[in-house]
Amino acid sequence: MDYKAIAQQTAQEVLGYNQDTSGWKVVKTSLIICGFLFPFEKKITVSSKPSRKFHGNLYRVEGIIPESAAKLSDFLYQTGGRVTWDKSLQVYDMVHRIDSDTFICHTITQSFAMGSISPRDFIGLVYIKCYEGNMNIISCTSVDFPEYPPSSNYIRGYNHPCGFVCSPMKENLAYSKIVMFVQTEMRGKLSPAIIEKAMPSNLVNIILNAKDAIKAHKTPSGRGFHHNSHS
Repeated sequence: MDYKAIAQQTAQEVLGYNQDTSGWKVVKTSLIICGFLFPFEKKITVSSKPSRKFHGNLYRVEGIIPESAAKLSDFLYQTGGRVTWDKSLQVYDMVHRIDSDTFICHTITQSFAMGSISPRDFIGLVYIKCYEGNMNIISCTSVDFPEYPPSSNYIRGYNHPCGFVCSPMKENLAYSKIVMFVQTEMRGKLSPAIIEKAMPSNLVNIILNAKDAIKAHKTPSGRGFHHNSHS
């Protein structure tokens, strides 16, 4: 399996989602406070449209994070400490490094929707790529990885092309626009209505958790999160 080619194709698909402005329906909005010295309100907006990959939804989540696009991208790409801030996950382990920009991870989610959606596990191919204008995409898609076959302990879910798009705010480069795309096939015997009701709030919480974690990790010297090689 040519993992690198799959990773590059996935990034292009996420880029396409980011450029697609038609057919989105807003399903949730949430106000957050940004800024330290001069706080101001920004919205997290969750939109959805029918996925072309499976019988379910493609979700688009947009927000503003008080961090530069480069440091935000590095933070989201790193595996270490992911479960300490991303409350939707109980396990996030890199199981195979392909190159400096690409790896395979094994994740196990928490249960959510008051326990009506049990934990799932996923095998994901993660890739980071920098585009013109200092826009970074951290993409992910599910792949087969023989060393981690499905187990009887969890239902193996499937992530169709998804990820984060981080772009600098032109009016203030210390802030970034983050757009997250999710199209997760939970599998099992779940009612689509349960997923559609629970997913928007869960996605808002991921953005809020990332924002809070970045705020907590800021240091007086301005040191951020380092990933040395983007391509």
